[in-house]
Amino acid sequence: MFKKFDEKENVSNCIQLKTSVIMGITNQSIEQFPGSEPWLNQIMPKKDTVKIVQCHKHTEILTVNGELLFFRQREGTFYPTLKLLLHKYPFILPQQQVDKEAIKFVLSAVNIVCPGLSGPGAKLYPAAIDPIVAIMAEGKQHALCVGVMKMTTEDIEKVNKGIGIENIHCLNDGCGI
Repeated sequence: MFKKFDEKENVSNCIQLKTSVIMGITNQSIEQFPGSEPWLNQIMPKKDTVKIVQCHKHTEILTVNGELLFFRQREGTFYPTLKLLLHKYPFILPQQQVDKEAIKFVLSAVNIVCPGLSGPGAKLYPAAIDPIVAIMAEGKQHALCVGVMKMTTEDIEKVNKGIGIENIHCLNDGCGI
């Protein structure tokens, strides 16, 4: 379904960032992820090399010393990567939990529907529309997916149909991050 990320084929440019740009990204990260402020010096140390890797299809990946930390499309919102950032610092994003039956769908990069968030084994934590969340799964230790809330948790419980969370990036989605 997805084509595996290939650095030689997909990367078009790599730019080392100036200190002023790094500070802007740091401030944006603090606004987007309020729980990350005490950890940002560990995530993006001031003396380390920070680069933006520009890929095809208007995708940019923020790297620090070669580690992929955040990605974005068309100069939009930065999203944390799963394999490095969310598994190292799982407390940076608010979490929602899907039940066991939803795991295969989440890993297939499908948007998360309300029944998967309201079934037995699922846990919904209060959230508004549009915050970025980490998707956990019943019985699993690490996040499966990074998503964006499309409904409030109250609406998810009330309506119980439709897309509750948009799947932005999941494990095994072939993008290499």
